[in-house]
Amino acid sequence: MTVLSIENVSKRYGKVQALDQVSVEATSGMRTAVVGPSGSGKTTLLRMIAGFETPDSGRVSVGGELLADAATSVPAHLRSIGIVAQDGALFPHLTVADNIGFGISRADRQRNERILSLLDMVELDQGMLSRRPHQLSGGQQQRVALARALACRPRLMLLDEPFSALDTGLRENMRKTVSRLLQSAGVTTILVTHDQEEALSFADRVVVMREGRVVQAGTPQELYFHPKDRATALFMGDAVLLPAIAKGSIANCALGNVSIDGHHKGKVEIMLRPEQIRIASDSGSDDTTGQVVDVEFSGATSTIAVALNGAALPPIRIKTSSVALPSPGSYVRLDVAEKAHVLEA
Repeated sequence: MTVLSIENVSKRYGKVQALDQVSVEATSGMRTAVVGPSGSGKTTLLRMIAGFETPDSGRVSVGGELLADAATSVPAHLRSIGIVAQDGALFPHLTVADNIGFGISRADRQRNERILSLLDMVELDQGMLSRRPHQLSGGQQQRVALARALACRPRLMLLDEPFSALDTGLRENMRKTVSRLLQSAGVTTILVTHDQEEALSFADRVVVMREGRVVQAGTPQELYFHPKDRATALFMGDAVLLPAIAKGSIANCALGNVSIDGHHKGKVEIMLRPEQIRIASDSGSDDTTGQVVDVEFSGATSTIAVALNGAALPPIRIKTSSVALPSPGSYVRLDVAEKAHVLEA
């Protein structure tokens, strides 16, 4: 069942085309991440869904109900949409209990029970109910904000870069926690972020925006391993891009002959993720692919820069286990795992 439907929505601010014929759908229980660089239109799209902006053209519907078009706009507070902002946006003068229960009528006899249930859902202790936001950690504030947003039993949840203000370790932990909570609650969710790792790990579906348009949408695996073009490939993660000559399902490049997806002919540009390239051997014989020029140790995995033999290209950077690392200056042979992806011209 389709919960959110955005059809050919456009929005202009003066000379700036913030959104240009954008269409996005989200089905029941789906977690969708809208990702893109600054100025791509993702925040404008979120505000359009929430009811803080109106489209110049196109339609926004939730649960089959028209919320906005060029002539109509349902007020934000009547849309039954939950929102968690980057800073949580908790009411500083209210306790945790009153923040969570803000959207629950005081006439509701089950109000206190509902607050306790929501507190338990976001895995916070009842001893925090009397605290105020300034007495909470960043992660605790975000959990309270999530509980408050869930209190109104929203049809749709909007997350506006809710983890970006948290420390790296806490950010990853909170992302996993929120993802699990929303999945167990069956809430359809839209996450807006500029962090591609966050989008890939959180979402069932990823929408990439650039210059006010949707350039590609699909599963995290599709976006990571089969990006549409060079810009999307580089935005979604580290990538090794190489010119090649394709003949059917094989392409010849500086790494030798590699398998490619689909069938192509002539000059192409292929993409490999760094983890697809593996060090097969360490020798000085003629079968080497290149010479190690730098080794960057990073704990469990390390990054190695290899200058390819006979190629007028910058050294390629590959990721490998930190066990038995080659030393700078050594010669290595590189093998490719799985197929390289051919980018659109």
